[in-house]
Formats: sequence, structure tokens, C-alpha cells
Amino acid sequence: MSKQRPVIAVLVGSLRKGSLNKQLARALEKIAGDRAEFRRIRIDDQPLYNQDFDGDYPSVCKRLKDDINACEGVLFVTPEYNRSVPGVLKNAIDIASRPYGYSAFSGKPGAVIGTSAGAMSTALAQQHLRNICVFLDIPLLQQPEAFVRYTEGLFADDGSVTDESVAKFLGNFVEKYLAWVKRFIA
Repeated sequence: MSKQRPVIAVLVGSLRKGSLNKQLARALEKIAGDRAEFRRIRIDDQPLYNQDFDGDYPSVCKRLKDDINACEGVLFVTPEYNRSVPGVLKNAIDIASRPYGYSAFSGKPGAVIGTSAGAMSTALAQQHLRNICVFLDIPLLQQPEAFVRYTEGLFADDGSVTDESVAKFLGNFVEKYLAWVKRFIA
């Protein structure tokens, strides 16, 4: 079966209303246009993962897993907190990947991207996330790596990218990722 418009689960690792990474996710969606459906997956309402859930998952956790299961690919858009993955994102990953053998992520083609104003952007968080994804059997797009250094005004209110070189880079990232996804769902 070949799908013309893949559905991509987008997990943003920031809860902040004015999140730079939410803006980046919106920009990527705008760049993709009608070539893919980007579904932002809600993670802010998840309880802290507890292995006691494995026998009887709370309904909100089941919803998270169902939302990811309904998609063909997964895109992680993450900031970097204390040189790693934000706790809210790691918690959502733990919930959606458990119990063992029932991961919502297994086999879904994925990609990792993030933005920050820091000199290293989100390089360390992305490396930690890549390590997690290997265990979860998420085949990740390896190139291009996408550590987007944020500068004031990089994203316009309409979701477009104001810096031409960054827009071109993100366009290439989206092209490569959508081609990656199609390799798995064709």
C-alpha cells in the first residue's frame, strides 16, 4: 500500500505557551504543506509513568498510545533542558512505549530536530533522544542532523521562517524526512 499523504505524530518536548520548539514544529508543518499531515500529540496531561500502569493503563495514557499508533511516522521536536531531553517528553515516551512489547513507536520512521538560542542548540538532547529511539526500534533519519540555532524573529506569526538560509535548510530536512517515511509505508 502506498500512501500519498503520510500522517506524522509530532511530539514537542516543551509545554511553554511561547515555546520556540512549538514554533519550529509549526514551521515544519507549513513547509510540508499538503505532502503530509502533522498531528501534534498532546503530552501535557500524562501522569508520571508508573510500572503499575502496565496491567491496566489509565485512559489518558491509552489515548496517547492510540494517537501515536494512528500515525505512520514520528517527529520529535525538542528543546534541551540541563543538556538532555525534557522530562515531559521522556515521560511521554516511557508511557507510549510500555508495557514491553506494546510500544506505539516500534518500526515507525522517525526524525529528531530542535531549536535553542544556545551555541550548541539542542545537540546533546538530540543525542540522548537518539539513544532512546534505538532501543524503541524507531528507525531514525540520520542526515541531515538539525540543530537549529534560534535568533530573535526567526519564526513569523504565520509559521514561516524569516531567515532564507534556515528556511532552505528546514525545507531540505522536511524533504529528506518525508522521503524517509515513504520508504517505510510504501
